[in-house]
Amino acid sequence: MSCLRVMGGVPLEGEIKIQGSKNAVLPMMAAALLIPGKTRFENCPDIADVRAMTALLEKLGAAVTRAGSVLEIDASAICPVFLTARDMADTRGCILLLGALAARFGEAEVSHPGGCVIGKRPVDLHLFALAALGARLSGEEVIRCQKSCLSGAEIVFPIPSVGATQNALLAAVLADGQTWIHNAAREPEVVHLCNFLNAAGAKITGAGTPHLKICGVKRLFPVQYAVPPDRIVAGTYMAAVLSAGGRVLLKGADAEELSAVIRPLRAAGGRIKVLAEGILAEKKQPLGAFDYVKTEPYPGFPTDMQSQFLVLASLAEGVSVVEETIFEARFAVVPELRKMGARIYVEENKAVVEGGGQLLGNELCGRDLRGTAALVIAALSAEGESIVRGMEYLERGYENFVQGLRGLGAKVEEERG
Repeated sequence: MSCLRVMGGVPLEGEIKIQGSKNAVLPMMAAALLIPGKTRFENCPDIADVRAMTALLEKLGAAVTRAGSVLEIDASAICPVFLTARDMADTRGCILLLGALAARFGEAEVSHPGGCVIGKRPVDLHLFALAALGARLSGEEVIRCQKSCLSGAEIVFPIPSVGATQNALLAAVLADGQTWIHNAAREPEVVHLCNFLNAAGAKITGAGTPHLKICGVKRLFPVQYAVPPDRIVAGTYMAAVLSAGGRVLLKGADAEELSAVIRPLRAAGGRIKVLAEGILAEKKQPLGAFDYVKTEPYPGFPTDMQSQFLVLASLAEGVSVVEETIFEARFAVVPELRKMGARIYVEENKAVVEGGGQLLGNELCGRDLRGTAALVIAALSAEGESIVRGMEYLERGYENFVQGLRGLGAKVEEERG
């Protein structure tokens, strides 16, 4: 198991190109199963979750090749083989294969998905949507979709769910007739999936709104598509700059997708400038408190940035409150930050952060993707040296993170154990 040795107190300077989005490309890879031919993804990140999804597609019979940042998937010869718990253990995105296989073959058999343990992440809304389209589902530990003919339907989600909305889209694009999805998730990753499917010949309208209309088509066609920049990776680097200090251009970062992150940073005194080529983040003075940050579905503040903001709040002058409404285990990073001297007090789903203190280097252990990234940010901002364990989580979503930080001047060394 590897770890990072980080020497804190070094400002970050320079520029970095933001990688392709993990949460956008995984649903698109599942969607490639709907296309009998070769799909080409440009700007595809080389991360553990993409490699895990690649292995699943190959088990289903797809031919997958990579050359640099280009990933090609030929799904001409796939078949709906059983995907075991071991197969599904490494990435949450694999649950989207259920909708894709049900759409193409009318049947599928998959185990429950893995991924980071950040709270309850049930698949009941996924199954609710597929059942509404006519899928005959059974099983608990193993989810079986028996031979089904999917037809258009009206799906009304009780709460917005990104994954369930994406699974419903994948199942509906080849279904007979017209489907409406109400209270659909509005996240950019849902919009990107709609855009990709439309480029392949689907007929989807309403992307970015709570109401999606899908007119089923007979088939989809091979397509070449550029994976958009990862908004959470961009937000993570932004948080690193405003914690450790410095001035960094985040090339390709989309300011509109990050507006809910940028607003509180600017209000706290962070210098964020939107340029044609990306976002310029700069710290010239200590940040003020964030007052109140609440995680919400898009366009609200993203839960995937909550852990990074706990670090920022620990360094800011004053008291900040962070409320988590999406995943109840997101505060698992708090005990590690307290070891560094952070004054964070958690009661139910709220964290009160008394900022203004100096973080001190320590031995730290990450337990999920975003929490581990937050610990690296804390280590960059701390006095002295820190050891951060849990690199296997970082590798799920951040491409060449260590090299990226080094390129900005950070003193980080990866040690393989």
